[in-house]
Amino acid sequence: MTEAFLQYVWQHQLLDHELTTVDGQPVVVLRAGELNQDAGPDFFNARVRVGGVEWVGNVEVHIHTSDWDVHRHTQDEAYNNIVLHVVYEHDTEIVLQSGRVPPTVELKNYLPPAVVSNYEALMTPDDNNSVPCGRRVGEVPQFLVKSFLDRLLAERIMAKTDTVRRLLEESHGGWEQTCYWLMARYFGSKVNALPFEMLAKATDQRLLARWKDNPSRVEAVLMGQAGLLEGYFEDEYPRLLQKDYEALKTGTGMKPMGGYLWRFYCLRPSSFPTIRISQFAKLLSTTSGLFSTLLDMHDTREMVKMFDQSAAAYWNNHYRFDTATEKQTVKHVGKTQAQLLIINAWVPLLFLYGTVHGQEKYKEQAVELLTQLPAEDNAVMRKWCQVGITPCNAAESQALLQLENNYCKSRKCLECGIGFQILKHK
Repeated sequence: MTEAFLQYVWQHQLLDHELTTVDGQPVVVLRAGELNQDAGPDFFNARVRVGGVEWVGNVEVHIHTSDWDVHRHTQDEAYNNIVLHVVYEHDTEIVLQSGRVPPTVELKNYLPPAVVSNYEALMTPDDNNSVPCGRRVGEVPQFLVKSFLDRLLAERIMAKTDTVRRLLEESHGGWEQTCYWLMARYFGSKVNALPFEMLAKATDQRLLARWKDNPSRVEAVLMGQAGLLEGYFEDEYPRLLQKDYEALKTGTGMKPMGGYLWRFYCLRPSSFPTIRISQFAKLLSTTSGLFSTLLDMHDTREMVKMFDQSAAAYWNNHYRFDTATEKQTVKHVGKTQAQLLIINAWVPLLFLYGTVHGQEKYKEQAVELLTQLPAEDNAVMRKWCQVGITPCNAAESQALLQLENNYCKSRKCLECGIGFQILKHK
């Protein structure tokens, strides 16, 4: 038994029978009150009728009545306006700081057994790390699941805009620069996100725009700034990049970052930073401004085509400088990675752009783009598919990721719309 569960039961009035106080007075709940997330009583502005007398004030919830003294509420005048003390088990009498004895309701005999067993099942860890409500989620009507997923999608987009807003503030409101930094961050995926962002911030995109007609020069600058052109090379291609970088950085104030920051281990070779930097250089060479170009696009197929750039020909049989492979393959960004760039970088940026400028059409467009893209294929999605919830598009897969990361992992079933339906189910 937890206070959080008791608060939840009281908030939603998931109780059996008519309530009475421990001394036998009838209790009618006219308004459960507003749950308080800060210090002070658990519920504000409740309305209850106790023994025929109507009271308006606060409600405090505890497991045991004696917890009142354990929590030192007797010395706190903030609790003088308590009109009802709700406990799981009554084990003592308490007195407010004002000297008044508040009426107490013992919930032990009013909790529906089904609600308690449902809660225990949700809170019991599962050895195979499955969805906590996996065995019961099929009982929840699909329209209610879809409705909650819509709310979760909004939560996820808003959370992602926090990162975008930080970059926008750092760029002093420069949308092009923010887009450039953000795309670089997500080109690095999770492992090299920070080094890629550092690379973009250390390399002025306006300088790169000067050489956009020559992708090799753009790559030379990015590789040099990444600290990956240090030392001696046997192959002609890295020596050429090295030479171009030394010439192009003259008079620009550019300084390379530490090459040691890049991670190659625990990565597929196709995701090595050398490959990703070459692909990013190619992308930057296709346009004078990523933000303005994307803002004019409304179809994800067009965006995917733009993002799906290939690394320079040298990388067809290399993953690192001076280390050739037998197999020749063109190193494309790939459709899946291109779609992830839209999901993780462009959609939050477009949504924030609409928010800042008060233009709903851009916010709606951002959500529409997610509905155009297929659902992501990852371990989390496969887990949800196993319990009968299969995402139809990226909007739904993003919502399920939010559900997994912010609710399921930490067992916040009491805050979950799906969990609520299961808990109250009898």
